[in-house]
Amino acid sequence: MCVMLAFVATTVVRGQAPEPAAAPGFVEAENAAPVIPSKNMWDVIRAGGVLMIPIGFCSVLMTVFVFERLLTLRRGRVIPRPFVKRFLHQVREGQLDRERALTLCQEDGSPVADVFAAAIRKWGKPAVEVEQAVLDAGERTVNSLRRYLRVFNGVSTISPLLGLLGTVFGMIRAFNDISGSAAMGRPELLAGGISEALITTAAGLTVAIPALTLYLFFVSRVDQLIVEIDALGQEIVQLVCDEGIDEMPTPRKSSRKEAA
Repeated sequence: MCVMLAFVATTVVRGQAPEPAAAPGFVEAENAAPVIPSKNMWDVIRAGGVLMIPIGFCSVLMTVFVFERLLTLRRGRVIPRPFVKRFLHQVREGQLDRERALTLCQEDGSPVADVFAAAIRKWGKPAVEVEQAVLDAGERTVNSLRRYLRVFNGVSTISPLLGLLGTVFGMIRAFNDISGSAAMGRPELLAGGISEALITTAAGLTVAIPALTLYLFFVSRVDQLIVEIDALGQEIVQLVCDEGIDEMPTPRKSSRKEAA
């Protein structure tokens, strides 16, 4: 510990030691040194050329639909567990008749409730007929859950192409500058075109990579939700088909006869 403190003290003292005076000419030359030029984000976007506009539009579009899909594909919205657990329990225990069960599904309005409602409408029918109704409703639910996923696929495909087109435009501009100049072989004349080419390529890939990642993520999430909805649909089929109704408790049967 003492050695470390001594080392720190020595360092501080050395840091506070006065520096030798520099020659006047050297100080003036140092003060006159040019500052390294820098660009902000807006300058970089402008340097990318006109194709940065559609690439930026793709970025905004992707951001909007990311938030929309995150809210829509929440598990609590697609498969609300309190509703599913309570509904299946009440149907299994014979506490609901067809009309009341259908009303509960319509009031909930979730995708899994739509599948349940399709099965309830076939209440008391053979299992094959009820299952077919569930499959049809499930297909409509799948289409609803996969809505707007093509936007991410489209952005991930179009953005690199826009960046590649910007690269071509930038190289054309660079060679046009060289061909129209009397000073052949000057590398600074290529700077503008090459900068435009590289910026558009980088911007296109920056938008495309997250778009493709999000597309794969949302597809996987939809597949998981579909598997769960399918399992719940099969369970409700076994409860409301004619074979399942015959095995229900007595209060359920009597309520069905009164409803008929």
